[in-house]
Amino acid sequence: MMTNQSLADIQAPLNRLWARLILEELCRLGVRHVCVAPGSRSTPLVLAAEAHDSLTLHCHFDERGLGFYALGLAKSLLAPIAVIVTSGTAVANLLPAVVESGLTKEKLVLLTADRPLEKINCGANQAIQQAGLFSSHVCHQLLLPSPSLTITPQWLLSNIDQSLALQQQVGGTVHINCPYPEPLYGGEADFSDYLTGINSWQTSLQAYSSIHMRYIDVTDDKYADLHGNMPVVHKKGLIVIGALALADMQAVKQWAAVLGWPVLVDPQSGGSSAWAHYDIWLQNQACHDKLAEAEVLVQFGARLVSKRLGQFIAQHDWQDYWLIAEQTGQLDPYHHRCKQFISPISSWLALFASGKLNTQLSATVSSNSRVFADVSQCYPAIYGYEWAEILTSASSKVRQLVETNYIDNLTEISFAATLATCLTMPRLTSATSLFIGNSLTVRLLDMFAQFPNVPVFSNRGASGIDGLLATAAGVQQGQQQAMLCLLGDTSLLYDLNSLALFSNPTLPSVIVVVNNDGGAIFDMLPVAQQQKEQLYRMPHGFNFKHAAAMFDLDYIQPRSLADALSAIDHGLNPMSDITGKIRTLLVEIVTPAGAAAQQLKQLFSEVENAQFI
Repeated sequence: MMTNQSLADIQAPLNRLWARLILEELCRLGVRHVCVAPGSRSTPLVLAAEAHDSLTLHCHFDERGLGFYALGLAKSLLAPIAVIVTSGTAVANLLPAVVESGLTKEKLVLLTADRPLEKINCGANQAIQQAGLFSSHVCHQLLLPSPSLTITPQWLLSNIDQSLALQQQVGGTVHINCPYPEPLYGGEADFSDYLTGINSWQTSLQAYSSIHMRYIDVTDDKYADLHGNMPVVHKKGLIVIGALALADMQAVKQWAAVLGWPVLVDPQSGGSSAWAHYDIWLQNQACHDKLAEAEVLVQFGARLVSKRLGQFIAQHDWQDYWLIAEQTGQLDPYHHRCKQFISPISSWLALFASGKLNTQLSATVSSNSRVFADVSQCYPAIYGYEWAEILTSASSKVRQLVETNYIDNLTEISFAATLATCLTMPRLTSATSLFIGNSLTVRLLDMFAQFPNVPVFSNRGASGIDGLLATAAGVQQGQQQAMLCLLGDTSLLYDLNSLALFSNPTLPSVIVVVNNDGGAIFDMLPVAQQQKEQLYRMPHGFNFKHAAAMFDLDYIQPRSLADALSAIDHGLNPMSDITGKIRTLLVEIVTPAGAAAQQLKQLFSEVENAQFI
């Protein structure tokens, strides 16, 4: 039997052993990246991660930014990302990123170091109640005990497996709380007897447990009749694309071309359509009434940016409403009666292409899960339901109206309307991803931009302004592409620490901040001007020139639209400096407070009274 002294001597090596087991099992379950913030209590986990040959570490001094950086990695890699932080408020700083992942289902694995149970609620330093801290925002919580020889490694590994199996099924964040008693440093011990029960696991490369969960599988025969009975040849249909990956968006557009149905594309998917600017022309009654002829709505993906489109969907009495997305749960905020398919988009389209409709349609599509051939020219109006083609003229007229009256000067609207040119420049030497901030930025892009099939990322779950820059940095690390990040001034102020993540770039990075001196998204609110200014906009009077210098970024404040677009072009195609370094460029576009709201009101008035169709 061990003495108290011998138990103390073995605690530090036992802490490290449990940490090694946890990190090895996570690696076998698909974790390849670990995001680390500094701290002492997390030493066993940090050193185990650093010593693992198959894990890549990413470090940041700010836990809140670190959580969003991990979120960005998870978005771009579509894989679970581990996050290691020390105890106390370090853990609490992860909450905003966890909230976002809980809504948009990126997979984070939080490894939060903790004081042992006997140190909680007794005045011990840096000890808070970490159990339950993330509430319903995590998909699972695993509260580990302090490492002990009385608890087998089999128990530890099997519980890690169960936690990640649940995450694989529903998405979101797993919280694994790891209390480590002192001492945390020094000492070695022989654990061969303790590890006997997992000898076969140690000599293999497989996870300890093999867990198979049943998903809703649209290739199952029980869905055949449902697809076969879709009213393709009988009703007028509308297709809405929400937040989708670029390849999925392109595949859905090709499917829409086969059916001859109009398609409305959310900017989060990275593309556009002939029915662009729908958030604007829907304010025209004739256009609204024409679109309201739709009887069937097929929506791919969720979380639409356009509030106007959401209201249209909510108010319409759909004969059939289909919602296809990989996420589980309620994704229709208007609670329609609908058919919901929890499925990868490519799998759903493959089933639809497998001959369930009719011979002619089946002949126009590939039999695998890739995409449909674009047969809109070969089979014009194949079913005679290109009923909303006239609305493409409304899109063109909105575009013409904007280019005639709103492009001359550097404004938020002119920048949003011409942004796509930055992503189609012939000088682009590498693929470029786009990260869109929230508030007014994403709404203006939804109204005015026409993206040329570019990967787009955003945080449109909780749609907060915190952590946007850090998320963009994580996305770029995962994508390994040039990055164009668009933010508002308040958003950048809120996440200023994360400029450090762009201080030593290996890829071209351009951060565009639109500075309208506060929360311009609130300019459209029906609130008295004095209250709006003091309580909503909260003007700050700052610029970001010195912030760029502090974090060693290049900086420019363009005076014209042409200068802004040229600066972004050069930033995405940078010449390295004399040291051979690639440098991040911060572009600050300064616009008068309230100007965007005034222009929008004027434009909306013109659209409401125009003869578009």
